[in-house]
Amino acid sequence: MAEQAVATYVPQEVPMPPVPTTSYFSEAQWEILFSLADAIIPSIRTTSTSNSSNDKSISQAEWDNAISKLNDTIPGPDTAKIASEYLKENVSSNLAFRSCVERIFGDFVHEEGRSGFGLILNALNTRAGSFLLTGSITLIHQQPIAVREKIFRGWDTSRLAPLRLIYRVLNAIVKKSWVITSPTISLVLGIPRVPVYGKPTDGFPYEFLQFPPGDQPETIEVDVVVVGSGCGGAVAAKNLAEAGNKVLLVEKSYSYTTKSFPMMPNEGFVNLFENGGAFISDDGSLAILAGSTWGGGGTVNWSASLQTQGYVRQEWANTGLSFFTSLEFQRSLDRVCDRMGVNTERICHNRQNNIILEGARKLGYAAKPVPQNTGNREHYCGYCTFGCHSTGKNGPTVTWLTDAAQAGATFVEGFYANRVSFTEVDGKRIASGVEGTWTSRDSYLGLSGEGATRRKLILKAKKVIVSCGTLQSPLLLLRSGLRNSQIGRNLYLHPLMIAVAIFDEETRPWEGSALTTMVNEFEDLDGRGHGVKIQSLSMMPSVGLPVFPWRNGLDYKLFAASFNHSTSFITLTKDRDSGRVYLDPADGRVRVDYTVSPIDRKHTVEGLIASAKIAYISGAKEFHTPYRDMPPFIRPNSSNPEAPEGINDAALVKWISELRQKSPLNPERAFFASAHQMGTCRMGKSPKSSVVGPDCQVWGAEGLYVVDASVFPSASGVNPMVTNMAIADWASLNIPRD
Repeated sequence: MAEQAVATYVPQEVPMPPVPTTSYFSEAQWEILFSLADAIIPSIRTTSTSNSSNDKSISQAEWDNAISKLNDTIPGPDTAKIASEYLKENVSSNLAFRSCVERIFGDFVHEEGRSGFGLILNALNTRAGSFLLTGSITLIHQQPIAVREKIFRGWDTSRLAPLRLIYRVLNAIVKKSWVITSPTISLVLGIPRVPVYGKPTDGFPYEFLQFPPGDQPETIEVDVVVVGSGCGGAVAAKNLAEAGNKVLLVEKSYSYTTKSFPMMPNEGFVNLFENGGAFISDDGSLAILAGSTWGGGGTVNWSASLQTQGYVRQEWANTGLSFFTSLEFQRSLDRVCDRMGVNTERICHNRQNNIILEGARKLGYAAKPVPQNTGNREHYCGYCTFGCHSTGKNGPTVTWLTDAAQAGATFVEGFYANRVSFTEVDGKRIASGVEGTWTSRDSYLGLSGEGATRRKLILKAKKVIVSCGTLQSPLLLLRSGLRNSQIGRNLYLHPLMIAVAIFDEETRPWEGSALTTMVNEFEDLDGRGHGVKIQSLSMMPSVGLPVFPWRNGLDYKLFAASFNHSTSFITLTKDRDSGRVYLDPADGRVRVDYTVSPIDRKHTVEGLIASAKIAYISGAKEFHTPYRDMPPFIRPNSSNPEAPEGINDAALVKWISELRQKSPLNPERAFFASAHQMGTCRMGKSPKSSVVGPDCQVWGAEGLYVVDASVFPSASGVNPMVTNMAIADWASLNIPRD
């Protein structure tokens, strides 16, 4: 076991940007929105003690039953007091909650979405609109909580598609904002501020170029500009700098020292993730987590370091890319794994990963440990999705970016790349640099713009490496005037569903490494390499809890309180069918058009069924999925976990049969997530079917390369980090010098 953390360690607080001041909603609209929030996560009191229409009133017997259930799960002393405060907590009176919701709508919901919300909120503020949308001429914020709750629940199945979408999106925003700002939930769950194990360690002291104020652009000349500090860009910068090139790496986000890690969830989502961790597909059925910080996704991922599987390499080679079955590619895979100290020998499985391994063994499923990029050391930290305070995870900030700095590369943070610039030589378009805007690190880390220095930068270079990630790389190409019809298409997301099993005993699932095991029994369900893998989730409450169904306020609070008695499953699907990213026509931000296809949803169902069997054979008393039309499986009281029939238990068989009857899942009734994005600048043999050639050079643009997961020809089927790094390693070692 790793050395226990010093009990007095408290990470440095990361200043938050101010809440947007733009008045996109009126006071009346905000009043209605927060009245709905109070219905989703209500203050719960007994009928005799309730003194407000903003309380959800329950009988004394219901109150006593709820307190009893909470007392059984809340660790430590004062359980009754904590349980009572938890039930009575009111979200609209919590300033942190209100600020979180206002920031999500102001900064992270696109203009079209805000306009749609605004229309509904305006209608709800009139008697005619209220009657149409609620069935009553009484305005919704004047209704008691019980009525609001019933009305909101009815929108889930409304005949009006906009109401169904409002239900899905507002439900997700309110639950997430509550979990990350609640003053009581950490007490209810007993989750500490920092990991129990792991010694805080200082990271590499990175230095970033600074620029004085000025009206004229600042010009910098280098050999190579790398745009993006994530897994692809970091490897490319290291190799190109070590080859003797003058390398400048620019990143739109900002760096943080390990003294800030792990961040609080609210800080972490805003400062470490794309769109504040509130990125949702156009249809509202899928949430996307994508790193946006120094080191990119490698700073916030869960240490899984899987090499590209043989059948995927063959699939890609069959498209004319023979490199993927070459020894040269294998050497790149091994080289990046060696640098990060990828291993399975030093893994210490936590409770939930042991359940997956042992449950799979009892059922005869193929399963194995997942290699970790932990420098051949033990790494017992489940908080790494908000930054690793021990530097035990050998992501880009610990390895490749350090190497690049020591080889002479220079760095700029807070740089937004507007476009790649080109010159025309003999009718050929040749990349000549990057133009963009630098924003200094001010008191709000460059995010607020208050007191910050902004300066236009013109970066001149002989080669340009685009490594902005699958969501942003195609947008930079489009802003640069490239018009290949494949740009932004072929988006693969490894859509997954999260499930949790609940046990009688306390599990503390946030302790230990997040993802160290994998069931690969079901990875090829169609005979063509498409299927599902079962893994575990980073069990930070703010990551897992918001995806589960809301049925009413009391039910959801009681479910959330069981999180410290749960273990997780994720059904990671190698998607056969793809979507696209595109520029929002109003403000230019990235939008995602993606709905999980019927065949991929069928595969997800098989993953959920296998996960339920593993949970059952491991003694779980409940199994919950995020599919709203499927009630959780509740083990009958008479059911014996050691009974000889095992998973042939009649109650489990019936539940599985009901789930199979719902296959493929209705995407409107489900909630998928994605932590892997691939394919929007696909590699191929022809510009008619791809964006970059076999050398990662953009078709029709000499000297412009894309090296990140966006070049994958299809979904990788495993965590894309190592594949991404290996492609970047090979491509950057083979970029010719001028």
